[in-house]
Amino acid sequence: MNNRIRFSFWYVLGAMLLISALQSLFGSPGVNKISYAEFLKMVDAGNIASVTISEDRLTAKEKGAGDQSKPGAGARVYLVNRVPDPDLVKLLKEKGVNFEGKVQNTFLNTFIFGWVLPIGLMIAVWSLIMRRMGGGGAGVMAFGKAKARIYAEGDTKVTFQDVAGAEEAKDELQEVVEFLKDPERYSRLGGRIPKGLLMVGAPGTGKTLLAKAVAGEAKVPFYSISGSGFVEMFVGVGASRVRDLFAQATKNAPCIIFIDEIDALGRARGANMMGGNDEREQTLNQLLAEMDGFETNKGVIILAATNRPEILDPALLRAGRFDRHVLVDKPDIDGREAILNVHAREVTLGPDVDLRVIAARTPGLVGADLANLVNEAALLAARNGKEEVEMDDLEKAVDRVMAGLEKKSRVMSPKEKAIVAYHEVGHALTAESLETSDPVHKVSIVPRGLGALGYTLQLPTEDRYLMTRTELKDRLAVLLGGRVAEEIIFGDISTGAQNDLMRATDIARSMVKEYGMSDKLGLVTFERERRPMFLDTADFGRGKDYSDDTARIIDREVDQLIKDSHQRVHSILEGRRAALERAAKVLLDKEVLDGDQFREIIGAEKTESQDQDQNQNQDQN
Repeated sequence: MNNRIRFSFWYVLGAMLLISALQSLFGSPGVNKISYAEFLKMVDAGNIASVTISEDRLTAKEKGAGDQSKPGAGARVYLVNRVPDPDLVKLLKEKGVNFEGKVQNTFLNTFIFGWVLPIGLMIAVWSLIMRRMGGGGAGVMAFGKAKARIYAEGDTKVTFQDVAGAEEAKDELQEVVEFLKDPERYSRLGGRIPKGLLMVGAPGTGKTLLAKAVAGEAKVPFYSISGSGFVEMFVGVGASRVRDLFAQATKNAPCIIFIDEIDALGRARGANMMGGNDEREQTLNQLLAEMDGFETNKGVIILAATNRPEILDPALLRAGRFDRHVLVDKPDIDGREAILNVHAREVTLGPDVDLRVIAARTPGLVGADLANLVNEAALLAARNGKEEVEMDDLEKAVDRVMAGLEKKSRVMSPKEKAIVAYHEVGHALTAESLETSDPVHKVSIVPRGLGALGYTLQLPTEDRYLMTRTELKDRLAVLLGGRVAEEIIFGDISTGAQNDLMRATDIARSMVKEYGMSDKLGLVTFERERRPMFLDTADFGRGKDYSDDTARIIDREVDQLIKDSHQRVHSILEGRRAALERAAKVLLDKEVLDGDQFREIIGAEKTESQDQDQNQNQDQN
C-alpha cells in the first residue's frame, strides 16, 4: 500500500468518525430506548402524544409541558421494539393518541449492500490483480509492458575492476565498451559490432556481473530482464513485451539489453506435445524478428547469459543474432586469488593471511563460492570476537564451503567412530602411497554436511585439464582405499563407501566408454547420455547405440578395472598396515589431522610390496 492510498484511508475513517460525533451531538434530542411494558404504562398514563408504527419498532413522542395535546419543543422521543399486540390500536384510540403507520424504505439498503458494495469489491480486486500482473502499470494495458529493470546512465557502479578471474571474457567485452563509447571508430572502417553476445558458463562464474560491468564502463542505460520475465499464461503477452523492450531501448540508444537465463525463453523449438498454441515459441519468434529488425549502428547491444547453451534454439545462435559466444569459465588458481582479493577489500585481514594458499585449497570453486567463503570467514571471526579475519578463520570457512557445516551435535558410537577413522586413513594412506595422486591436505572424522561422517581432502599442486590412464587408475585406487581398510582391519564392510563406489564406477565406465582406455574394445568411444555442458545433472537420456554383446564386454571391462584396483589397494594397505593402525589411533584421539601431521605419523616407510606394485604399474603402462 503506497502513501497515497494510506492517507486516503485515514481521511475517510476520520470523516466517518466526525460525522458520527456530530450526529450524536446535534441529532434528534431526547431519543431514548424503552421497553414495550414501559411504553404501555406511559400510554395508560396519557403521557404519549403520537406514535409512528413501523414493521419492527415504534417511535413514541412525549406530550409537551405547555400543551398536553401536542408535542412541545422540549418533548422527548422514545424508541420501542415492536411486540405483536392486537390490542395496541384499541388502546391508542381509547387514550386519544395520534398514530400512523410507516412503510420502511429498504431500497437504499438493498442498493448499497446488494449492488454497490459487491461491485465495488470486485472492481478493487480486479484492479489489484491487474497491477500485480502488469508490473504496477495501469490495468490491462500494462500486460504488454516489459518487466525490465532499468539502470540509468551512471546508476551501474560496477566496472571491470570489480570483476576478477575472467580476463579473456573481459577482453572480449572490452570491444563492446569501446564501440558504445565511440561507434564512429568502427563504422568509419566499415566494421560492424556483433549484434548480440552470449555469455556461457557454469553457475556463479560472474556472467551477470560482467554484463553490469560493461554498462558501467560504457556509462549507458542498462535494461536487465530474466528470460522468464517475458512469458505469461496469456497468449501474446510475451511477444508484446519483447516489442516494448526493444522499442524502449531504441529510444534510449546507445544502451545495453541484458537477458539473464535466456534458456527459459530460447529453448529449441519443437512439436508441442500438448497441442494448441505455444506462448513461449511465439515469444521466441518475436525475439528473433526483433534481433533481425534493428541495426547495431543504432547503439543497442544485446547481452545474454545461460548455463544451458546446448538446449538453445539454433536460430538464436546463428550469425547475425548472437554473433559472438563468450565463455566465462571456472577460474584457475591465479583467477581465484584475484577474486579473493576483490572480495577481501571490505574485510580486515590479519597479517598471517595468505590468499594464495586459500586459492590453492579451492580448486573448482567459482566467484560466487569464493565470495561466500570470504563472508563466512568474516562472520566466523566476528562470532569469536576477533578484530580481524585470521588464516584459521579462512581455513574453517573453506571446510564449511567444501565439506559442509560441522555437525557438533551428532554423536557416534565408539565402534562407528573407529570404522570412520580407519576408512578415512585408508583413503589418505593410499593417496600418499601413489606417485601421481594429489597430496593429502586434511583428514577428519568430524561429521559435516548432510551425510558425511568424515572426509579426506586432497589438494592438487596445479590446475589440471588432462588426465592420463595412470592418474585415473590412481584415482580409482584412492576411492577404494576406505573400503579396503575396513576389510583389512574389521573383516567386514559398512555402508560408508557408497559414494566412493559410485564415483569409482563412473570413472571406470568413462575410461571404457569415452576415453578408449580398454584394450579389448580398442580405440572406440561409446556415446553416453547427453548431459548439460555446465551442470552436473543428467538430461535428455538416450538409449544405447551399440549391441548387447558390446554392452556385456563394457560391463566386464568396467568390473575388471574395479577388481584390479581393489587388489592393488589391498596389497598397498597390507604392506603398510602398521602405519594404517598408527594413524587411525591418532585420528581417533585428535579427530582432525592436517597433511603434514599425517605424513609425519605414517613416516617415509616404503614396503617391498608397495615398490613392487609401482614397478608393475609402470610395466603395464
